[in-house]
Amino acid sequence: MTATARKAPAAPAAPVTGGRAVGGGPRRTRFALTLAVLGGLLVLSATAGMAIGSVHVPPGEVWGIVTHALGADWSEPTWSRARETIVLDVRAPRVLLGVVTGAGLAVVGTALQALVRNPLAEPYLLGVSSGAALGAVCVIVLGFGALGALSLSAAAFAGALLSLLVVYVTARAGGRITSVRLVLSGVAVAAVLTAVTDLLLLTSGSGNEARAVLAWTLGGLGGVRWGALWLPAAALLVGIGVLLVQARSLNLLLSGEEAAATMGLDVARFRARMFVLLSLVTGVMVAATGPIGFVGLMLPHMVRVLVGGDHRRVLPTAALAGAVFLVWADIAARTVAAPMEIPVGVLTALCGGPFFLWLMRRDARRATDRGAA
Repeated sequence: MTATARKAPAAPAAPVTGGRAVGGGPRRTRFALTLAVLGGLLVLSATAGMAIGSVHVPPGEVWGIVTHALGADWSEPTWSRARETIVLDVRAPRVLLGVVTGAGLAVVGTALQALVRNPLAEPYLLGVSSGAALGAVCVIVLGFGALGALSLSAAAFAGALLSLLVVYVTARAGGRITSVRLVLSGVAVAAVLTAVTDLLLLTSGSGNEARAVLAWTLGGLGGVRWGALWLPAAALLVGIGVLLVQARSLNLLLSGEEAAATMGLDVARFRARMFVLLSLVTGVMVAATGPIGFVGLMLPHMVRVLVGGDHRRVLPTAALAGAVFLVWADIAARTVAAPMEIPVGVLTALCGGPFFLWLMRRDARRATDRGAA
């Protein structure tokens, strides 16, 4: 065979019917099945979250309490008032906050990875969560409360947006963002913001308040009440709704900025709008739970294996998967070291750290293989 052997012909494109690939049917079926399975898992996870704890409540009794509270069951209660209080006032808000936060962080991670075209992008790793935490701590410690109940979320949003912009500008050089620059910029910004947060806590006049805020910075779902759920839920619905509308634009970015621009996308303006939206969602989530890391890193990669790379499928699937994951992480946080409770952010970091290292190794191998080719 000569050195100038002919290249093998390219594989033919998949046949298209009516503007859609013929293989779209099986993909849609897999997508629908995946959503159905994750939806069922979410119901089971929520039930487990309300049943498992220092006081065990049977699943059937959990649903009896819930349906009775919703007015769907008019029969005479057979459970004690104490169990009803545990399920409705303690565990149910906590489980719902886990659902909302897990879904929100997974969706934000999915969108960030597309916006910066980097598989390692995630709110916690990029310092966005640290910026949000600093903004929230400023409100708590320094007493900035001009917006009333919304002050905490507004400050967290401002901190998240500022840190994201700093990381993006720092990591971008020559029109490109590499994984190494992105991660290093995120680590550096997060370290600075965390140091400022710790300084505020150490110099705070109230020791008890500082200890409470320090525990909050580890991430957790405990102590939530029904009145605190509406804002994270609203932020999640707005975030998912806007991102689903913009799913085509996110798909275009996967092909590169130049290709997206030639197809009519104003990349700079679109990216700026999305940064504001993602910072808003992240800020609200962090204000409610504290920084919880790696959910937005792991779940998008996992669901892409199941439903492919189209963001019209990835976004809702990642939301469901993130909700299921964080509910179970919180169950483990409450039970692994009972009666002591582990911050859920610690457990997600224990899961996400090895996953992050695996992604780094995988990208390094791919870069080596491309260079050898």
